[in-house]
Amino acid sequence: MSIIQEFKEFAVKGNMIDLAVGVIIGGAFGKIVDSLVKDIIMPLITVITGGGVDFTQKFVVLGANPNNLQSLDALQKAGVNVLTYGNFLTILINFLILAWVVFLMVKLINRMRRNQAEPAPAATPEDIELLREIRDELKNRPNV
Repeated sequence: MSIIQEFKEFAVKGNMIDLAVGVIIGGAFGKIVDSLVKDIIMPLITVITGGGVDFTQKFVVLGANPNNLQSLDALQKAGVNVLTYGNFLTILINFLILAWVVFLMVKLINRMRRNQAEPAPAATPEDIELLREIRDELKNRPNV
């Protein structure tokens, strides 16, 4: 078998296609969660904390700031060493929301699986029933 034939067999397997679909849907789902955090959750947190809070602009200057720059963009363009903890907080909130949504989805799927009717056990074939009756009759016979 040639290597190209082996690769075709590998690439066309159902598991590989399922994985590709999962990755594509996961990427799209990640964008939805990013938008949820950026466009809905963060503005609500800003209102709750008194306004004016934007986590992505929170930073600490770690090195010398000779020009006394104040904005994150200006500091990064000037090459000043900056710890951008606000960006980390945004990504952390994003992760927690994503993990929560995945947890709820798994919980829903598990509930749906439990609610499905369990299939009735298959009927015992007649020959097995007959053999069981013979066995029971032999057990009930008096010993000679």
